[in-house]
Amino acid sequence: MDRRNFLKSSGALCGIAVVGSLTFLESCQKSALGPGASKVNFTIDLSQAANASLKTPGGSVAGHNVIVVNSGGTFVALSQICTHQGCSVFYNKSGNDFVCPCHGGVYSITGANISGPPPSPLKKYTVTQKGNILTITG
Repeated sequence: MDRRNFLKSSGALCGIAVVGSLTFLESCQKSALGPGASKVNFTIDLSQAANASLKTPGGSVAGHNVIVVNSGGTFVALSQICTHQGCSVFYNKSGNDFVCPCHGGVYSITGANISGPPPSPLKKYTVTQKGNILTITG
């Protein structure tokens, strides 16, 4: 192979490597919604027995990777996915906070980090109520 063909081949291989690297790096970018968060749009019927706990302050229901909590007359909906390593957080009624059992991360009722390794707050969703129907979106 002469020098000219060698340089052409080397340049082509370098170009392919750069394009491949950019594609790989783009796939590693975090979602605009934050780690573990996703778009949701679902309803909860408070008249159903499975959702009865939401009728009292401190009651909670989890589903669709979201935890909905009755926070004393208003409803809060947060992502159930810990922003540290994706474990499922649970609502701690006695502390009025959210706890990740994997590494001890703790979030406030607003989703803000209180302690532990989580790098960012939990995604907060909008809750609207019409009669016995809660609509969770975001």
